[in-house]
Amino acid sequence: MAKAFNTSYDVAIIGGGIGGLMCAYRLHEKNPELKIILLEKGNPLKKRLCPVVSHRSEVCVKCKNCAIMEGMAGAGAFSDGKYIISTEYGGWLTDYMEGAAVIDYIEQADKILVSFGATTERYQPSNELKKLCLKHDLHMAQAQVKHLGTDSNFSTMDAMIEYLEHHIDIHTGTDVTDIDKSSHEITCTDSEGTHSFSASHIVFAVGRVGSKFFSAWCNRVGIPLQNNQVDVGVRVELPAMIWEDFSKVIYEPKIIYRSKHYGDLTRMFCFNERGSVVTENTDGVITVNGHSYRGADRKTENSNFALLTTKRFTQPFNNPIEYARHVASLSNLISGGSILIQRFGDLKLGRRTDDSRLAASTTRPTLKAVPGDLSLCMPKRQLDNIIETIEALDHIAPGTANYDTLLYGIECKYYSARPEAEDFALVGCKNIYAVGDGAGFTRSLSQAAANGLYVADKIVKE
Repeated sequence: MAKAFNTSYDVAIIGGGIGGLMCAYRLHEKNPELKIILLEKGNPLKKRLCPVVSHRSEVCVKCKNCAIMEGMAGAGAFSDGKYIISTEYGGWLTDYMEGAAVIDYIEQADKILVSFGATTERYQPSNELKKLCLKHDLHMAQAQVKHLGTDSNFSTMDAMIEYLEHHIDIHTGTDVTDIDKSSHEITCTDSEGTHSFSASHIVFAVGRVGSKFFSAWCNRVGIPLQNNQVDVGVRVELPAMIWEDFSKVIYEPKIIYRSKHYGDLTRMFCFNERGSVVTENTDGVITVNGHSYRGADRKTENSNFALLTTKRFTQPFNNPIEYARHVASLSNLISGGSILIQRFGDLKLGRRTDDSRLAASTTRPTLKAVPGDLSLCMPKRQLDNIIETIEALDHIAPGTANYDTLLYGIECKYYSARPEAEDFALVGCKNIYAVGDGAGFTRSLSQAAANGLYVADKIVKE
């Protein structure tokens, strides 16, 4: 039996990712009398079971709600749980807040996560490795990084959600269909039917999966939006030993390279030491990502990382998200609804990787993917950038440009359109806020968490 709805609440939070959860936690912490409701379109955390990850299927079966991308704890629940303590990357909160304040809120969120079981271990920056990169015209961002691990991150978020369930109303499997910006009436549907209620304050914390819904709502009520950049590329998989000199010191090498041919930026990020390559389903488009576990029994012989080339479009084109989705859709079309995989050496020679060539690879894939030719779906410019970047990375981590290095495609990061806002309050709306990746303010667990805490503090003061 679904939980009943009240007719009104003090605060309604739309989205159960880390931004929404941190917002709810702080609101209750500062004022336990507040009536708070959190609405999540996906499943409860413990019911988020991906058939591929649980080995019940070798390929994505396109679940109604992607267990990797949607549900309580958001897309971050099944990430490898990197927590970045820096303003150098991970979002754009410094466009709205002083850098010191952003770090303070990141540290506050970290203490909350630690209280629910997160590790205290931190990897420190390395000037020695940064200098090595600079010798080869590679630019490494530096930050303190915590690796929560896909498994440990899951248990930490589970503990936090269990705590919140005793203090606020949480409704999963609930799809918000409309919000009246004047009356604050919220309409939603679940297995029991359609429901309506009002809330004095509303917080959009919809995550990347909910960005399409959020953008459509903003357009409908007249809130201007600004599109952010789009990144298109591949997931690289290779023997873990190749990057151990970096990963054992800083855990995540986050390196940017400017191609000599086009002058475009290509970035290496989302490094997963001894991890696995996984698929994601965003509105029916299958893309690729990576996970890494803390438990020794879940580790593999390979490491993987994203290699994405950045593009900012000019007028008249203003739909970079659909551009990235189109590129990924081509990969799905060629692979029969799956992910393509190609050896780096085959790509350079201009020939398709087939079953026999993949079987001959000394690097064994961690994801069941379809051997093929990435040049048939990825634009030449992006592919040229990726090849040039892999060869540049080979100077600091010899073996990166090995013939048997595996490339999976497509990986995309389409950053959400950012709404016009003043201190995260949407313009023309009273007491309606947006936080996190779904609003284009952040692109990391740490900054999304900080954003949720900050907006909660604003609401409490009001």
